[in-house]
Amino acid sequence: MLIKNLSILSGQELNFVSNTNIKIQNNIFKKIQPNIRPSVKEESIDCEGLLLIPGFINAHTHIGDSIGKDVFLNNSVDKRIHPVFGVKSKILKNTSQENLANFMKSTCHSMIKKGITTFVDFREGGLNGVALLKKVLSNVPLRSIILGRVEFYQKPNEIRKNLPFPSEKIKDLSKLLKKCDGIGISGANENSTSVLNYYSKTTKLRVIHSSETKQSVSTSKKITKKSETVRALFLKPHFLIHMTFASKSDLSVVAKRTRGIVICPRANSSLAEGIPDIELMQKAGCTLALGTDNVMINSPDMFREMDFLWKVTMGIHKKRIDPKEILKMATVNGGKILKKNIGVIEIGKIADCIFLDKHALDLEPMHNPHASIVHRASESTIKAVMIGGKIIHGKI
Repeated sequence: MLIKNLSILSGQELNFVSNTNIKIQNNIFKKIQPNIRPSVKEESIDCEGLLLIPGFINAHTHIGDSIGKDVFLNNSVDKRIHPVFGVKSKILKNTSQENLANFMKSTCHSMIKKGITTFVDFREGGLNGVALLKKVLSNVPLRSIILGRVEFYQKPNEIRKNLPFPSEKIKDLSKLLKKCDGIGISGANENSTSVLNYYSKTTKLRVIHSSETKQSVSTSKKITKKSETVRALFLKPHFLIHMTFASKSDLSVVAKRTRGIVICPRANSSLAEGIPDIELMQKAGCTLALGTDNVMINSPDMFREMDFLWKVTMGIHKKRIDPKEILKMATVNGGKILKKNIGVIEIGKIADCIFLDKHALDLEPMHNPHASIVHRASESTIKAVMIGGKIIHGKI
C-alpha cells in the first residue's frame, strides 16, 4: 500500500512533516519519503488533508469491570477496587461470563474508535479470566498485552511472617503464564517479600501497582517498615503502575531498575486521590506512559487522558509543559516500556496509526499539531485507524 500527500508525526520525537509519502508492506512502514512511486498493482491512496500519527498505546487497563460503570461513586479506593473485599471483585464473581464478555467486547470496539491500537490489561480471574479475554479478542482486530494473575492474596500477618508462595498455587501460575504475556500483580501490600521474590523468577512481563494512594503507602510502612515501592521492586518489575505518592528517592531507584512508569491521572483523580507529579518523575529519569485504568471509573479514551493530564498539571504547578511530551506518553513511550515495535512512525516499525482530519472543525487551523492533538482532537476527528497495515476502522 502507498499512502501519498499526507502530514505525519515522525520518529521518536514526533517531528511534524508537512507532506510525505509512506509505503506499507508486510504490516510495517517500508519507506517514508516524498515522491515514492507505486509498484505494479500496488494500492495507492491520496491522503491530502490528513495527519498520520502513531496509534495510541493504552498502557494500563482493567476492561473486565466494563459492566460496573460508575457504581459506588462515593466509596473509597479499597471499597471500590480492592482485589479481595472491593465491590469490583464481588461484581466480577457474581456476573455471568457471557455478560462480562459482551461488555468487554464493547470496550474493545470503543478503544478502536478512539484510536487505541494496543492495550495492556491487568486480567483478573486467573486462567479463566485470561481465557475469557482471549475469546473476546478472537474476532476483534485490536493488539493486546494480557497480564494475568493468580487469585492469591495474603493478609498483613502473613506478610509480616513472610510466608512463601503456596505449593498448591505453583501449577496454577505455570498454566497461567503459558496463556498470557506476563503477570499483573495487584500490589506489594497483598504479597509477602517471599512471594514477590518467587514471582520475580518468572520469565515473562512482570508489572505491579505501586504507591497509588496515601493509604497504601502508609499501610506498607505499618506492616513492613519499608516503602511500598521498595517492596514492589522485589518483584523485579519491568514497569510499575501509578506511583502517585512515590517519594523522590523511590522514583530515583525506579528510574534505574525498571523500564518506567505507567500513570493513570484520570483514575487517580476520579478516586479523589490526586494526580502523579510528572515533573518529579521526569527529573528522576523515569520514562512515562499513559493508561486509562478501570473502565468502571473511566472511559478508555486517550484523548481525554492527555487533555486532563496536560491542563491539570499546568494548573497545579503553574508551569508550562510541552504537549509533545504528553503525546509521547500516549504513543512512543508505551512502545519503549513494552519493548515492542509500535508507537512510532518509523521505517521498520509496525504500521499501527491514526489518520486525523486536519480540516476537522475542532482542529482547523492547526498551528501547533501536538497541542491540537493533546487538547482539541477527539474521536470525531479520526478518519481511520490502522493496525498492522490494515484499516480496521473508518476509511481514507
